[in-house]
Amino acid sequence: MYIEKNQKIHLTRRPQGLPVSEDFELVSDSIAELKDGEVLVKNLWMSVDPYMRGRMTDRKSYIAPFAIGEVLEGGAVGEVVESRNPSFPEGTKVSSMQGWREFFISNGEGLQSLPETTAPVQSFLGVLGMPGMTAYTGLLKIAELKEGDKVFVSAASGAVGAIVCQIAKLKGCYVAGSVGSDEKESYLKDELGVDAVVNYKKTKNLKADIAKACPNGIDVYFENVGGAHLEAVLDLMNDYGRIAVCGMIDQYNATTPVAGPSNLSQLIIKKLKMQGFIVFDHWDEYPAFVQEMSQWLQGGQIVARETVYDGIAQAPDAFIGLFTGKNTGKMLVKLAL
Repeated sequence: MYIEKNQKIHLTRRPQGLPVSEDFELVSDSIAELKDGEVLVKNLWMSVDPYMRGRMTDRKSYIAPFAIGEVLEGGAVGEVVESRNPSFPEGTKVSSMQGWREFFISNGEGLQSLPETTAPVQSFLGVLGMPGMTAYTGLLKIAELKEGDKVFVSAASGAVGAIVCQIAKLKGCYVAGSVGSDEKESYLKDELGVDAVVNYKKTKNLKADIAKACPNGIDVYFENVGGAHLEAVLDLMNDYGRIAVCGMIDQYNATTPVAGPSNLSQLIIKKLKMQGFIVFDHWDEYPAFVQEMSQWLQGGQIVARETVYDGIAQAPDAFIGLFTGKNTGKMLVKLAL
């Protein structure tokens, strides 16, 4: 199958501070005929995630930076529309890291056939994908959640935070979280059953408001933000509390070094455990996660909201929207219109 116009997004320059549309370019090329062993995949959905901002900076990290003038990459789910590889027949739904483009050719490396579930395919970019697995791993393995724990979650309405809140409630915990709008506050309280919510954009004293939301202290903090959130929570942690450090979105667009919390001595005083983690280090446990999360979804114990942008050309706006509060739940781009 010859594809004359395959649209994709290139990174044209490295963002300075908050990314802007001029940092990206929509380009197109053609796709030639397949060779033996190859498949042609049509992407149906793609993900944008905060960690991608770090890859737009040229520095050493746990994953290589994006190259200037080359197509970006990220999580995607698609359908095999032509195949010369018996492992992936036509019609197979697959996940990959070949997002930010409409079509791609693969020899099968890096492709994963999606498990059979009743969930929509885009769930494998959200609640059944990396964000859900991140919430599950960080809360249950890194933070060692126990029934009755008092839990605080920053960025609690996001793709990861919303799942953290729901798992913690399922496990019999008191849960409070922070968000940045009245609509997101209602989402947490009315849909997710969170016990207390702090609107950090309206507060005059973040620490005091978190303390009010967590009157019995905090045993587990799921960290997505950093900065003032981390400093406030350190003073409110209970002895032997655990902090799972998933992200520091407060720093991702900083153009100068950011000062660390002034109260790290609380780690010693309160005998705290604070651990960062990368979910891909735990991917061998993914099948067990999918099985349990699928049961929760089917039973209505977990709900997953999505914010959807339509078309590959909207991918940069969707990505930028992550840093300006445009998403509730998982931010997705629907490619197959």
